[in-house]
Amino acid sequence: MKRVIIIGAAGRDFHNFNTYFRHNNEYTVVAFTAAQIPDIEGRKYPAELAGRKYPDGIPIYAEKDLEKLIVEYEVNICVFSYSDVPYKRVMEVSARVNSAGASFMLLGPNDTMIKSSKPVISVCATRTGCGKSQTSRKIIEILMNEGLKVVAIRHPMPYGDLVKQKVQRFATIEDLKFHKCTIEEMEEYEPHIVRGNVIYAGVDYEAILRAAENDPDGCDIILWDGGNNDFSFYQPDLSITVVDPYRVNHELSYYPGEVNLRMADIIIINKIDSASPEDVNQLRSNIEKTNPKAIVIDGASPIRVDDITAIKGKKVLVVEDGPTLTHGEMKLGAGIVAAKKYGAAEIVDPRPFVVGKLAETYKIYPNIGPLLPAMGYGDEQVKDLQATIDAVPCDSVIIGTPIDLNRVVKINKPNTRVHYDLQEIGFPTLKDQLKEFIKNHHLTGVKL
Repeated sequence: MKRVIIIGAAGRDFHNFNTYFRHNNEYTVVAFTAAQIPDIEGRKYPAELAGRKYPDGIPIYAEKDLEKLIVEYEVNICVFSYSDVPYKRVMEVSARVNSAGASFMLLGPNDTMIKSSKPVISVCATRTGCGKSQTSRKIIEILMNEGLKVVAIRHPMPYGDLVKQKVQRFATIEDLKFHKCTIEEMEEYEPHIVRGNVIYAGVDYEAILRAAENDPDGCDIILWDGGNNDFSFYQPDLSITVVDPYRVNHELSYYPGEVNLRMADIIIINKIDSASPEDVNQLRSNIEKTNPKAIVIDGASPIRVDDITAIKGKKVLVVEDGPTLTHGEMKLGAGIVAAKKYGAAEIVDPRPFVVGKLAETYKIYPNIGPLLPAMGYGDEQVKDLQATIDAVPCDSVIIGTPIDLNRVVKINKPNTRVHYDLQEIGFPTLKDQLKEFIKNHHLTGVKL
């Protein structure tokens, strides 16, 4: 029996275990390792989820101890199981594994995708922060206008009690409180809830899929709302990938973003309204060489703000989506675009004023720049976020996150939210492609 360590970040790693290893008598998983997400190591993947082969659960350690763990547990194979990683980084981990004597494995779609009884549309990307969320919202709006019941399932973010998070259903804002969601979770779930569709998430994605297929409010279509640049957990009937001209060539150099690029039926080039024509053209060339059969849709992410007066002529602190700035490596987001568009006098650098866990974030990701990531994986980080906002000497705060931070932290300064949605440019359009999908799958909704 092969002894296995799964190298992960509390998401794809658990899914790979559940689908490939949990009941596989050829392997014993002796440990997980964790990276990217704070405070994951030191826990266990619980026995209630791990199954009868693992009555004591499976320990989770820090990835920095990988070589020591390989020796200690006499490991044969290490399985790389997290996303949004440059190829160089993947092969560095492979070198560490091989030098310690073990083999290195990457599991693919055929071994990890689950088949649904409902038609599945997957929305994935080549990097974190490309615009998956607004693309998912746009697709759901189109399908709902056709009278179809759409149930979204989000890539995992299980940062709390894993047993309680096995299957989570979100239909109301109160559900966010009930499940004790972090800022990162609320940013993904809340936009779906306020638009009137149900969204599921959790840990066991076969159990989640079966619950979604039989949702009490009905289900005609499953929409996979991907995370990072991971590929879908479910076998898609229509695969949509969002690419980003601000990070051109990353679609060919980050794992597993290139997988999504090559597998896509439809590719959406987002942010055309603000990216350089040279980068957009280079991206088109890369798509043509890599996946010439894909349908390419041009898109923009126009922004609007609640209160322009909180920006014009003001010294502003810009708070952006956390994962987009950290492992997504973006140097700007909707908040920075809004600051420049609406005439901020100065963007105040928060780095001299950060405290606690936020200070650790800047050490791990030193290239974030003069922005404040809305990190909130736990209560301590939320408190540090509020303390940092209080300490920054600015006139106002621009909230560039997908949710209103005022519901989570008390911002004692004038502030305004930035909103952004996917806007298609020219033809072909998502609506036309989705109408064809509806026809091909013989879906008949109740016309609104």
